[in-house]
Amino acid sequence: MNERAAIKAYLSQCVELIEASLKQSLPSSWDVPVRLREAMQYSLEAGGKRLRPALVLSAAEAVFGKSSAFEAALPVATAVEFIHTYSLVHDDLPAMDNDDYRRGKLTNHKVFGEAMAILAGDALLTHAFHLIPQAARQGGIAAEVALAIVEDLAKLAGAPGMVGGQVADMLGEQGITSIGELEYIHLHKTSDLIVFSVTAGGRIGGANDKQLELLALYGRNIGLAFQIQDDILDLIGDEQKLGKKTNSDVEQNKVTYPFLIGIEESKAQVERLTQEAKSAVLEAEFAAPDRLLEIADYLVGRDH
Repeated sequence: MNERAAIKAYLSQCVELIEASLKQSLPSSWDVPVRLREAMQYSLEAGGKRLRPALVLSAAEAVFGKSSAFEAALPVATAVEFIHTYSLVHDDLPAMDNDDYRRGKLTNHKVFGEAMAILAGDALLTHAFHLIPQAARQGGIAAEVALAIVEDLAKLAGAPGMVGGQVADMLGEQGITSIGELEYIHLHKTSDLIVFSVTAGGRIGGANDKQLELLALYGRNIGLAFQIQDDILDLIGDEQKLGKKTNSDVEQNKVTYPFLIGIEESKAQVERLTQEAKSAVLEAEFAAPDRLLEIADYLVGRDH
């Protein structure tokens, strides 16, 4: 099995664990309105790469040195997918990106209506903060570690993080003139949740402060590279593989890396950021760094 096939198999294993956890993450005993539960599950079970939760698991394994760290990390991995899913449900709304399809399926508001999509997103967001303490109750991590993870999530998914990046994107769509402005949007809208994923996994695995800093640098760089690659794929990708229309950024007059610096320079940026991310992992001297290194390489070559 070559390296790319091996990391795909590893990520598939992570996805199986995560999707099984997602199915049982909202207790059946809770008195939740049926339509709300259906709307939440519709988007949670819509597929996707599950990259962020996989990074929680992989970072925990890298630091701890064994995949047995997965059990403690799984509630947090599930929580980050709840956050990511809520952000997509809200991003797709007519007041935001106004998208009809996500991952090859009708977007949440197209199936359940705008009001229910907003409320389903709200419920997904708040449930994430219910899941993280389960890592302490069931997974055996220290309560202060769970507390630090909650604090990180509130910041990196909130106003100074992902939400702030989304706002900057909305406010700047017609007026972005520099790479610096566009980088700010990508770093917060995309990278911050990836930074959370790897540092949360690192905390669960027992990372020291220096290792957490290097994990954050890794997350920042692969997150930015991931978003630039998305910009590239929007122009030259395969709609069938992407599960959505290409050239949507052009049609919506969105400023992207290829728009500002061209396709070739954008590809060069992805490569540079990936190498810097891998250097951070090597500097951290983790017990088992290979999966994080392989994921960085895998993301560069993805086609969807």
